[in-house]
Order: sequence, then structure tokens, then C-alpha cells
Amino acid sequence: MAWSSYQIVLAIVMVITGSLNTLSTKWADRQSAEGSDGTIRKFDHPFLQAVGMFIGEFTCLVAYYIIKICCRPQQPVEGEQPRSFNPLIFLPAAMLDMCGTSIMYIGLNLTYASSFQMLRGAVIIFTALLSVAFLGRVIRKHMWVGMFTVLLGLLLVGLADIVFGSPDGPSTNTNGIIAGDLLIIMAQVIVSVQMVYEERVIGRFNVQPLAAVGYEGLFGALVLGLLLIPFYYIDAGSFSHAAGNRLENVHDAFVQMGNNWRIILATVGNIMSIAFFNFAGISVTRELSATTRMVLDSVRTLVIWAVTLSLSWQDFQYLQVVGFILLILGMMLYNDIIIMPWWRRRREMREVNQNDRNTGERERLLGNRDDGHAVN
Repeated sequence: MAWSSYQIVLAIVMVITGSLNTLSTKWADRQSAEGSDGTIRKFDHPFLQAVGMFIGEFTCLVAYYIIKICCRPQQPVEGEQPRSFNPLIFLPAAMLDMCGTSIMYIGLNLTYASSFQMLRGAVIIFTALLSVAFLGRVIRKHMWVGMFTVLLGLLLVGLADIVFGSPDGPSTNTNGIIAGDLLIIMAQVIVSVQMVYEERVIGRFNVQPLAAVGYEGLFGALVLGLLLIPFYYIDAGSFSHAAGNRLENVHDAFVQMGNNWRIILATVGNIMSIAFFNFAGISVTRELSATTRMVLDSVRTLVIWAVTLSLSWQDFQYLQVVGFILLILGMMLYNDIIIMPWWRRRREMREVNQNDRNTGERERLLGNRDDGHAVN
């Protein structure tokens, strides 16, 4: 079935804004500016950037209520009436999202933007295992093969980062890259717990996706925003490059923004892109399918990769190519799209052809036997 113009626009918006999510964050990380202590340093404020992400998600809640007020509510389909719910059910999911996103942004500051996007594919493995334990899912053979293929792809992507060195220059910072990649993979464990919680608990209430994303953004922004206060008084040592080596220094971040307009542009762009990405992603799932959304998510990985190469943020890595191909193949196998359906159709055609040949052979033998009786 051909896509409508609206669906094509949604797909394009999802790919572009999804790519900008990662690229804008990495662009801000690469900027240098004078801080509150008069020292010029890189912009290293992952927790403040995570708050910006939650603000972007919160705008989905604003959009949800605007649509709810302006549009006439449709008669709900029988069996799909939303149950009343307490917004606090989103608090655990928001806390998990807060931890996962903060850790991922720390990892992004240490490794490549393309590797960041690819390594997020590890969520498939952890979500599958947790679904077996808490949702009673059964992992079929093709899903195991897909998980193993994804694991191979992740190993190659990580190996490429180690072999080719630091994303911020020709020097090799192996320890930093390994730490960044491991942090991103560790964050996927938290993200997978969040996904299982959302399916097990929130899924029972049939909450509108825009409302779910918005409430998680609201709670995430409030809690992490408040945590920025005690974070200022925590000395993180060499782990932090902010003024005073604070775990997070909001004042230093705003001073750097004031001294480098590119950081402001990247930060505002990140908030806006997250808002539009969530809206477009939800719309793509509703208008097309979750499978289409997954394919488009792979396309944005390619876009991020191409942009980082064109901007010389990284060198071309052939191991990363092989790793990315394995990740895509693994996702297709796990989600039972393209590869397995093609294999089943081919097997069915072989069986049909074999049955046709057997039927033809039987008819020929019966025909010969009838001819023999006729002769006698």
C-alpha cells in the first residue's frame, strides 16, 4: 500500500528530528567556552542536558491536552476505553528514564555519536531477557539468533572504537572510549527495565502515548531539576570537567552558554527535536506500524553516521560498517521482519511446487495404469 503525503512527512520528520537528538547533544559536547572560573573548557554538563531532554518530552503532554481540548473526542472502540489512572504510575518509569538518559549522555561525551546510536541496540537483548522473567514471554529460535547477531554487531562496534581511537582528535584515549561505550550499554539495562515496567503496569490503562511520554517528561524534569542542586555540592574529581569539578554545575553551564551561542543553539535544538521526534514517532506507529518505526530508527542511525563522517567528527571505520549490518540483521531477525517472512514464503512456495510435482506424478502414473487396463 502506497504511503500518503502525510505519512511520508511523518517519516521524514521522525528521521530528521531523531538524528538531531544525538547530533545536537554531541555538537554541544564538542564546543569549548569560558566557564564561571575563567577557564576555557569543553561543555560537559550531561545532567543539565538530560533535563533538557525531559523538557522536550514534557511538551508532548502540552500537545496532548491541546489536542484533547481542540478536537472532538471520538467514540472509543469497545474494549479500548481508557481506564482512569493516577499520573504517579509514570514516576518509576521517569526515574528509570532519568538514570538511563543521564548515563547515556555521560557516555556520549566520551565516544562517537554514531557508536552511541548503534550501541543503544543492546536494549533488544536486555528487554528480551527481562520479558521472559517478568512478562512470561517465550523467546523463539529466530529471536535467539537475532539476539546473538546483535551481540556480535555490538562487539564489532566497540572494537572499532578501541582500534580507531578518540572521537575528539587523533590521539587515542582508549580508556575513555571503553568507559563511554560501557556506560551506554549499561544504560540499556535500565532502559529495558523501563520498557518492561511500561508494558506490565502502564500498558494496562491504555494511556494515550503522548500523555505517557509527557508525564514521564514532567516527572523527570522535576526530579532531575531538583537533584541538580545537591549535584553542585558533590566533588566528582577528574570525572567532571565542569568548574570546581562539580558533578553538575548549572551556573558554569549557563556562563559557557553565554560565551558560546552554538551551545545555546544546540541545547534549544535538542529540546525541540526531542519534542517533534516523540510526536512523529508516536504518529508513525499509529499511522503505519511499530515495524516501520524500527526501520526508520535504523535510517536515522545511518544519517547520524553520515553526518559525523562529513563533519570529520570521526574517521571511517570498516569494522563499524560490519557491526552496523549485523545489528540491522539481528533486529530484523528478532522482530520477525523481512528475513523470516521471506524465508517462510520461500519454504511455502517450495512445498507448493513439490506438492504440484507429486500430484502431477501421481496423475501420470494413474493415467498410464488406466491406459494399460484399456489395452488389456
